[in-house]
Amino acid sequence: MLLTCTGIRKTFGDTMVLDGLDLSVDEHEVVALIGASGSGKSTLLRCVNLLAEVDDGTIELDGEDITNPKVNPDLVRRKIGLVFQSYNLFPHMTVLDNITLSPVKVHGRPAAEAKEQAMDWLTRIGLADKAGSYPDRLSGGQQQRAAIIRALVNSPRLLLLDEVTSALDPELVGEVLTMIRDLKGDGITMVLATHEMGFARQVADRVAFLDNGKVLEEGPPAQVLKDPVEARTRQFLARIIEAGRL
Repeated sequence: MLLTCTGIRKTFGDTMVLDGLDLSVDEHEVVALIGASGSGKSTLLRCVNLLAEVDDGTIELDGEDITNPKVNPDLVRRKIGLVFQSYNLFPHMTVLDNITLSPVKVHGRPAAEAKEQAMDWLTRIGLADKAGSYPDRLSGGQQQRAAIIRALVNSPRLLLLDEVTSALDPELVGEVLTMIRDLKGDGITMVLATHEMGFARQVADRVAFLDNGKVLEEGPPAQVLKDPVEARTRQFLARIIEAGRL
């Protein structure tokens, strides 16, 4: 397994957000995390990227216990790409500079090499003409795709996507989802928290339904989304259907 989370517990004050959660992700697999707001999806992603410290349990990446206090978080994060719903591009830097900042400053790669790779990615997704633009000159969908490229240029072992379409206008969602579908075709291992059930059905190898900080049900999208075993999963999906999102 590329990623193994065992017995993960995380509290914020008196609130238990992750309650003994177990999840494993194989290499080249795409796992979609679904569940109501507050079920622990985003917190789990932040724990995997060591942005939040777990209270109990272990997280293993490539067989290494990354929750061990002796582990250097910066070295772990070099293997993990994380993309937030709010893009988080630096507004005072061009798209190209945003993308090449980490490869050059953190990984010590030659600037020319980093620029070439960034331009290859931008060309691939049709944003080469935006390389010299600042983020506020791009649409939300363009900004989010640039943010995903920024997470990919360091060739991470694992890509974490946290509700990357939730801040977008409906007409811009499709271009981001198309990009993620293409990344699946490249064999990139991904864990994505999403409210887009149709997308989870199309792109995920496995869907995990989180409820009260635990993975209550998981399996192939066709099973979990169409014929769930757990009553709580059925209740959640019924509300999604009511809202027209499935």
